[in-house]
Amino acid sequence: MSVDPQQFLRELFATAIDAAHPQQVLEAHLPADRSGRVIVIGAGKAAAAMAQVVERCWQGEVSGLVVTRYGHGAPCEKIEVVEAAHPVPDAAGQAVAKRVFELVSNLTETDRVIFLLSGGGSALLALPAAGITLADKQAINKALLKSGATIGEMNCVRKHLSAIKGGRLGKACWPATVYTYAISDVPGDLATVIASGPTVADPSTSAEALAILKRYNIDVPASVRNWLQSAESETVKPGDPSLARSHFQLIARPQQSLEAAAVKCRQAGYSPLILGDLEGESREVAKVHAGIARQIVQHGQPLAAPCVILSGGETTVTVRGNGRGGRNAEFLLSLTDSLKGLPGVYALAGDTDGIDGSEDNAGAIMTPDSYSRAAALGLSASDELDNNNGYGYFAALDALIVTEPTRTNVNDFRAILILESPKHDA
Repeated sequence: MSVDPQQFLRELFATAIDAAHPQQVLEAHLPADRSGRVIVIGAGKAAAAMAQVVERCWQGEVSGLVVTRYGHGAPCEKIEVVEAAHPVPDAAGQAVAKRVFELVSNLTETDRVIFLLSGGGSALLALPAAGITLADKQAINKALLKSGATIGEMNCVRKHLSAIKGGRLGKACWPATVYTYAISDVPGDLATVIASGPTVADPSTSAEALAILKRYNIDVPASVRNWLQSAESETVKPGDPSLARSHFQLIARPQQSLEAAAVKCRQAGYSPLILGDLEGESREVAKVHAGIARQIVQHGQPLAAPCVILSGGETTVTVRGNGRGGRNAEFLLSLTDSLKGLPGVYALAGDTDGIDGSEDNAGAIMTPDSYSRAAALGLSASDELDNNNGYGYFAALDALIVTEPTRTNVNDFRAILILESPKHDA
């Protein structure tokens, strides 16, 4: 069977996205009793698409408010959809966070709340704690994004600077019953990390948040430091009775998308190798992938070609230059630099939300001739990597993947297709 390698990689990416889309995964998890009144709130890149599913499936009275990233909205009839900024919060996110908080702050035991949560919710529900300004949070967010901090570290800081995260939203809903339905975009699928866990107990501490800021040399105003040193800055801890009626259900995770892509690989006659959810510097993670690809091509280990290496997770980029590009473009640029046109190796890296960092592309595709074609245009992969210019490099090759917002988010998807026959050592 003859397969177009680039088209096949794009189909794998589409399969991964579809496996995590709210239209596919949410309905089966909703409460069996869908009569009566329900208040729907939500935050994240999938919030609008999730709200559409609830509207379609709920039989009783539905009202509510969800916030999603600019451009990720979807038409709803009963649930208001508001758009705000991500990854750095803005005034729109702060305003809608206040409204969400007020919407659930005077409920009774008979009330039911459905909270629709997905990646991006942390920045989109931006309600600074007392004495902290939105400008403070914006500056700290920007510094964390450039620092190379992991998503868990970033969210630890965000939770302790927030009036809504780290279980505080769940506490505000008490004594109503809360059903949180979450699409995970974080390695390990931890409920406390997904969008900074607004409705779940948080074991992390303000002291840890301070330590993270110190670790990455992030200067903060005295007001922020004083807040983090106060008892009031602590999040809602495990065992707090105000969360006794709060239920959390994970409805989609990166592993599901990787497994769906693996099934498609087998159907096409390629052996899949799932490396799982990965963290680390994009360029370093790419070097590991390059090493595995080279071992397959040269020695048929740990599996023989034709095959596909699959991985997900959320890598980080420590910004050193002034180029353009998110972590997926950075990964592919480093992979290209490492492989230098290794025959028979194609790769795709993209963010399942359709946005790589803050650019207009989801990711890009590398082919065996990417390195030589770019060199012919005067582009050095190593120089562009030094400048964090993955977007510019692959734009010059007309190799960017543009999907528009997908309205889901299980983080990054990477697939390396190896077509070369193995060359075993004697």
